[in-house]
Amino acid sequence: MFTDRQGITVWLYSLKHAKSMRRFGNVQYVSRKMKYVVLYCNQSETDSIVEKLSSYSYVKKVEPSYKPFIKTQFENSKPDKAKEYDYKMGI
Repeated sequence: MFTDRQGITVWLYSLKHAKSMRRFGNVQYVSRKMKYVVLYCNQSETDSIVEKLSSYSYVKKVEPSYKPFIKTQFENSKPDKAKEYDYKMGI
């Protein structure tokens, strides 16, 4: 039902082509000051979309997000004893 999504940041020379980014995925954010577009697409299609976007002359740089590949469950994380004592005291 749900597909894995991945973000892509597209740096542009001019914002007049920002509206055309909608055909590659869901446009999440457009920065007018720094001239970039954040869009989300299916993770299986990310490589082909990055290649296609980087071939356009109005695109400065294309960066895929690495968030789906980062491990978010941490091992060996020990709680701080001082904070644990403060929570028991009710401070």
